[in-house]
Amino acid sequence: MKIKLLIKTLILSILLIPNLLVADEGMWLLNLIEELNYTDMKNKGLRITAEQIYAINKSSIKDAIVMINDGLCTGYMVSDQGLMMTNHHCILEYITDNSIKYNTDFVKNGFYATDMLQELYNPNLRIKFLLKIEDVTDKALKNVTYEMDAIDRQSIINENIKKIIEEATKGTSYVASVASFYKGSQYILMLYEEYKDVRLVCSPPLAIGFFGGDTDNWMWPRHAGDFAFLRIYMGPDGKPATYNKRKNVPYTPKYFLPISNKGYKEGDFTMSIGFPGNTDRFMTSYGVQQVLDLINPTIVRIRDIKLSILKRNMQADSIIDLMYKSKYNIISNYWKYYMGQIEVMNRLKVMETKRALENDFTKWINEDIQRKNEYRNVLLNIQKIISESNQLRKAVIYYNEAGFNGPEIISFILKFDSLYNIMNNNNLPNELKKSMITDQATKLKYFASNYFFPSYDIKVDKELFITLFQMMYNNLLQQYHPDIFTELSKNYTFALFADELFNNSIFTSKDKLYNFLNNPLLSTLENDLGFKVTQSLYSKYKEIYKSYYNTTISLNNEERKFLAGIREMLKNTYIFYPDANSTMRLTYGKIANYTPIGGLPLTFFTTLDDMIARENPNDPDFIIDPHLKKLYNQKDFGIYAVDGKLPLCFISDLDVIGGCSGAPILNGDGEIIGIVFDINWEATSSQYTFDKEQTRCIATDIRFVLFYLDKYLNAKNIINELKIV
Repeated sequence: MKIKLLIKTLILSILLIPNLLVADEGMWLLNLIEELNYTDMKNKGLRITAEQIYAINKSSIKDAIVMINDGLCTGYMVSDQGLMMTNHHCILEYITDNSIKYNTDFVKNGFYATDMLQELYNPNLRIKFLLKIEDVTDKALKNVTYEMDAIDRQSIINENIKKIIEEATKGTSYVASVASFYKGSQYILMLYEEYKDVRLVCSPPLAIGFFGGDTDNWMWPRHAGDFAFLRIYMGPDGKPATYNKRKNVPYTPKYFLPISNKGYKEGDFTMSIGFPGNTDRFMTSYGVQQVLDLINPTIVRIRDIKLSILKRNMQADSIIDLMYKSKYNIISNYWKYYMGQIEVMNRLKVMETKRALENDFTKWINEDIQRKNEYRNVLLNIQKIISESNQLRKAVIYYNEAGFNGPEIISFILKFDSLYNIMNNNNLPNELKKSMITDQATKLKYFASNYFFPSYDIKVDKELFITLFQMMYNNLLQQYHPDIFTELSKNYTFALFADELFNNSIFTSKDKLYNFLNNPLLSTLENDLGFKVTQSLYSKYKEIYKSYYNTTISLNNEERKFLAGIREMLKNTYIFYPDANSTMRLTYGKIANYTPIGGLPLTFFTTLDDMIARENPNDPDFIIDPHLKKLYNQKDFGIYAVDGKLPLCFISDLDVIGGCSGAPILNGDGEIIGIVFDINWEATSSQYTFDKEQTRCIATDIRFVLFYLDKYLNAKNIINELKIV
């Protein structure tokens, strides 16, 4: 009976622990692949060595993978001339910027540079290459004790991390970060080299790159050619350099990835390397409850309002549609994601699963007096901190979603903070102060002229302001209201207040703003109603965030203890992988079919035939690109077809999340077979749990990309750079 009970308990534990080493799950650090994963990977179909994936002293696949804008997306090198690939949706904002700048609709029609001189610079794009991974736990935890208060503990760690980064980057042009693992039990230094001269080479029309649009987001089957090509440039000395069209030369990577035209079949080994954003798979049931009852519903509610306002205005005016398309997509993307999380986590009974694990943990600590003394209050402390933080957490969401990322005038005014601080600093020498003011004014003019006003509509923004600020006023406790709300409620309605602000503020008119920037006066800023509102918001937010930060530190400290206990409880049975935190990770699995809950089995691939069959000229998400349709009708697929059909997208059971968009899908030989661009509906819960039966990674087939370059564009200049197997 005891043996049966032990087996039953072990099986239950396997079902309850979502973050243990099971097939096709895990986001693994590359420097530990040889030690932890290589044998398993080889048994499943990997045909290259661990050193070919990650090596310290020579080039490896790791050197081809890049981080885009601090973890926005992933990209990868595909030629020895600085050519890289990522998703179309990852750089849609920058394609839009260039469309506005050159008064040419590159979003709708696509872009292709027939030579390097035609490539378009993107000033807000930055690319990082990972140079080094180093465990610095001892340095980070120097002078830290177990009994220490959570805030004091984190303060010491922060100071230690600052010194580690300074030491690692001193005398170099490198940038570095120290990432926390296992809730602060381990710290790892990531050293990067950053490039800022990045230019657009090729992007497909919206009808190809974003086919299916918001309708298909987080769904399978999919039919999008979600890819784009960029080129990284460096200075003549081989080092990162600021943009210089005449002097800079294409970057020479340490390694670039070969492209396979061989295809794949169900069950084939696959792997991907990228920069997954954030997971919290060790979250307790109390945290899950807060996510399901407060965090996600609040975000969804606010984004519902923002999207409805934008959509109505975009449908009424084609110019506004172009101006706001990228902004709409950014908001919509995770609006749908948060809804998916709620549905899937409830269906998977994640909260119940977590509680069962916590019950096992409680029984385990009660079996030993030392464990009881060490862990007995951990879950109680976590529950108390989360419960007491609900209204505070709600306030932080509102300030971010409805305030700083609501009406655009607020985020725009925040960019004037540096100018204001310089103008308000009476300790600066007059000549230096004058020079600094001129420099800031010049930068702000450039941003306003090239990026803000070309995609800004005052009527749309005013409607957002009225609606979202009314929501903040109605739904937050008064103690979390910015001071400006007190004045507003006494003298105005939100509509009247918005009339005065948008009619008179210098920030809603390019002419008024330029007049100010040509002769910046402190009094003009301080008396501007838009500036007053933004300062009031930001001042209150800093006060709120200080309390929120202290709460998260205290919570993280208790969760660290809980996780340490779980790892000790199961140390002889499982290998734990750390939560994702925008550091480079490898995940591996296989090409796999998929059956949605309550649905019919779906095959692991789609073709161009499937895309054409979904054509709907009356729905902007399902319009077929005319030239693509012509090629389809001619059946001119070149060497890229299989049995007369052109492969388009496919799925695998890889464990990916936001930040992995744009990462390569590789076969067992380390060759590209596709590019990650989405996950399915069931995978929206992957931030908190992993369901290996239902989770799927969605990718564009690299053969469709090659077809597009060859048959659609006749882009010989790009094809000739690629190493195609």
